[in-house]
Amino acid sequence: MKERIYVCHTYYHVYVTLLKEFALPKEKQGKATMVLSKMSTDFENLKRRLEKINVFEEVIEFDEKRHTFFPELEELRKDKGNIIKNMLARMKYTKLYAKLEEPYVPVDFKQYKDIYVFCDSDPIGYYLNYKHIKYHAMEDGYNCLKIFDAARYDNRGCFKLKAFLASLNLIFIQNGYSKYCIDMEVNDRSCLKYDYHKYVEVPRAGLEERLTAEEKELIVRAFMENAEQLIKELADKGEKNAIVLTEELCDESVRKQMFADLIAEYCQGYKVFIKPHPKDLLDYEKAFPEHIVLKGRYPLEVMKYIPGVHFHRAVAIFTQAMENMDFVEEKLYLGADFMERYQEAGKYRYNEKI
Repeated sequence: MKERIYVCHTYYHVYVTLLKEFALPKEKQGKATMVLSKMSTDFENLKRRLEKINVFEEVIEFDEKRHTFFPELEELRKDKGNIIKNMLARMKYTKLYAKLEEPYVPVDFKQYKDIYVFCDSDPIGYYLNYKHIKYHAMEDGYNCLKIFDAARYDNRGCFKLKAFLASLNLIFIQNGYSKYCIDMEVNDRSCLKYDYHKYVEVPRAGLEERLTAEEKELIVRAFMENAEQLIKELADKGEKNAIVLTEELCDESVRKQMFADLIAEYCQGYKVFIKPHPKDLLDYEKAFPEHIVLKGRYPLEVMKYIPGVHFHRAVAIFTQAMENMDFVEEKLYLGADFMERYQEAGKYRYNEKI
């Protein structure tokens, strides 16, 4: 029986996994398997870099497939006209999706004592419940349920009934509501509108504060290949600097205009750095040649382990991770009010619709 396995879908997931591994006693470290799902994130050469820092026993890539990959599922996703027919179709969908995903699963999860899954709304959640394999769910992003409680939003309307069916493993609901999810780890329960008995609070700050200098260096090495360049660009020349955090919101043409307006309104008089979200594929260097675009894909938190990194202002629309950027003096959250200049009203007010 192997010790632990983590299924990660984003760079942030990998970052939290490193924090959890470093928090273990030394004799328990180095015995975990890291699984990088390629479904929603291009991890580029992260697998190689993780192998070089020698924190995990093995690093495996997972060719996880979206539901759109399987045409057999399309008919089951259509509205049948009433809740009974919809629930029957969903029960079939839950099992069929897991069966179709099975050939792409790269490891035997039954061989692990502890399984940690970030974003179990993805196919891996369906698969583990189909196989009756218990696992720990992990918060998808830093305090992400504060803005978007995906389980309740995706299942609004007769939620209690749906949650009951999920507890019987007849349908699947993410974020702790599935039968075989033992618990769900979150950063801060106090900020959640809807609490749940399976939520377990594990503050990221506590995990970060106990890091040694060597562990911080390993984290930087795992995620960044140009840390020295960042320091050069941030060199103090008497200028105030601002960092703009992008997100994968709306189509690229609208996104370009949106961030141009954001910079013009909130970053006047600042030397502007743009930090693209790892999933945001807009060419910001081409779109904003007058500003500095931070290259490489890595979580924002990694910057705090690079001596000399400091920003006078950070501007984000929804990114909650900015709360954890202690190297920033002033933090501006623009939220749904700003987004509604570019998208229909209410589109991003997820929790208000529950």
